[in-house]
Amino acid sequence: MKRLNVGVIGLGRLGRVYVRDLAGRIPETKVVAVADPIGNLAKEIAAEFDVPRSYTDPLAMIDDNNVDAIVIVTPTHIHREQVIAAAKSKKPTFCEKPPALSLAEVAEMKAAIEKSGMFFQMGFMRRFDPGYAAAKKEIDAGRIGQPLVFKATSRDPFRPSLEYANPASSGGMLIDMGIHDFDLARWFMGDVQKISAIGATIAYPELATVGDIDNAIASLTFTSGKLGVVDLTRSGIYGYDISTEILGLEGTIRIGYLRETPIMVMTKAHGVSHDTVPYFIERFRDAYTNQLQNFAQNVLQGRPAPITIDDGMEALRVGVAATRARESGGSVNVADIKS
Repeated sequence: MKRLNVGVIGLGRLGRVYVRDLAGRIPETKVVAVADPIGNLAKEIAAEFDVPRSYTDPLAMIDDNNVDAIVIVTPTHIHREQVIAAAKSKKPTFCEKPPALSLAEVAEMKAAIEKSGMFFQMGFMRRFDPGYAAAKKEIDAGRIGQPLVFKATSRDPFRPSLEYANPASSGGMLIDMGIHDFDLARWFMGDVQKISAIGATIAYPELATVGDIDNAIASLTFTSGKLGVVDLTRSGIYGYDISTEILGLEGTIRIGYLRETPIMVMTKAHGVSHDTVPYFIERFRDAYTNQLQNFAQNVLQGRPAPITIDDGMEALRVGVAATRARESGGSVNVADIKS
């Protein structure tokens, strides 16, 4: 089997998982280089996963002739520079969500991608989760009839660090966290026409010091006239709770689970109890692997990317519209968001 020689940029918690999967769990790939500007992190990860080369300069890794494809798992505010550099090299590239912090930056990325003719795939791993993928097939097959209402809930068990939450680097909660649900909304229901949102810092006052919120609710109207609602929280202290429901004319599909281990304890003294999903790495462990394998297979087999820079741009557009709607207290037409 031909294998794709991959270089990974960004070796934080998720980046390390990506290196692990690409190096040992996906038969179509081989990690030949890793890069991260922080200290000796790249050397340490390279040693752990038997990767021959490591870099503190990601742009130098992109220029490495031994690297056939790039996987970008860096903070959002760095994506533009690295994607444009990858486009100049014309190497197939996978980039984590969100594509960037502004639509203007994404437009630059898109122009560079189109000019180079490179293969580019966005990372929205929920589309590759077995539950979400199965739901999409059922809906496309007409199992629940015409979809009418989209409902999504995303609850983190604790707040992120203040450094991470800072909208200057993350885009803020409605973009960084909500973009997954906004992408799913578009995937299941089509484009969003109008959005309104409310949000506040009510669980972790310290988030206000960097300008972020910890709870939000967004109401969506799709171009088809159908409806949607997305609720987000940083304070789901009981576990990582991700769920989606699509109400159709002839039925409903619910996606998600909360109990991590298939066991329930039932006693007179303590009632009924079970554990919960710890966090996103555990909940979407298969989805992360599946999307990277899909990327490699697409490159090797010459297949088109299932998630493009346009998908990233439109999901970000919804997120920016939601952010502005929350700030203004009114509804925002998504098509009016240009930057």
